[in-house]
Amino acid sequence: MTSKAEFWKNKVAFITGASSGIGRALSLEIAGLGGRLGLAARRQDELESLQNEIFAKCSDAKIYSLDVSDENAVKAAVDNLVETYGKIDIIIANAGISGNDELTRKGDPAGVRRVIETNFMGAVNTASAAIPYMLRQKRGHLVAISSLAAYRGLLRSGSYCASKAAMTKYFESLRLDLSHKGIKVTIIHPGFIKTPLTAGRQNKMPFLMELEDSIPLFLKAIEKQKPFAAFPFPLAMLVRLGLIMPAFLYDKIAGSLRYRE
Repeated sequence: MTSKAEFWKNKVAFITGASSGIGRALSLEIAGLGGRLGLAARRQDELESLQNEIFAKCSDAKIYSLDVSDENAVKAAVDNLVETYGKIDIIIANAGISGNDELTRKGDPAGVRRVIETNFMGAVNTASAAIPYMLRQKRGHLVAISSLAAYRGLLRSGSYCASKAAMTKYFESLRLDLSHKGIKVTIIHPGFIKTPLTAGRQNKMPFLMELEDSIPLFLKAIEKQKPFAAFPFPLAMLVRLGLIMPAFLYDKIAGSLRYRE
């Protein structure tokens, strides 16, 4: 059985949304296990801080300050990473925004577009940049950090739910397209995790996980190349139950939830 360190040693991974939250924690953990990283996010100062932490672990990382909605910038970053290390093994499409602002919650088209462009098209851009290299290598692994919010609509969360549902279905389709070409696809559906994305909400979120408790679950899903992973288990089961609820019952229950406030 391959150990964590054996799995990640000299793996080249490109991670979006790397400057904070899940992306930052995954980057540090993977670096500590011997992975070589390309780290993408918008905030240059946070990326530089992360890079310094990784250097302190005697690992290597290149940083790319970019917006994942910019297709050309993402492609240029992946091209540079492959030029530097000679390959790309894994992409982790993690960059995302909650859209938890008044205009977006009201369905303002500009706000909705911003969430879709970041969460969904950002993931599309990341996968698209890496797939040609993976096809030539005849191996690779695409990882999409989606959400349990992809399963059904939630109150005041239309743009976020739509972006994650699109992400899930897109990567599921990619798995079918690429399954016989040596490329694995993993879609991860986390619930509520303590990160800047969930900070500042007044109402209690069910089964809220500490960030450090969630990272081993992300890593396990990637290392085992699972097609799907969802956690925490109790919340994932409740969400799956919602899939078979009749609309009137689901609307009554989901319409009373205030997790976005």
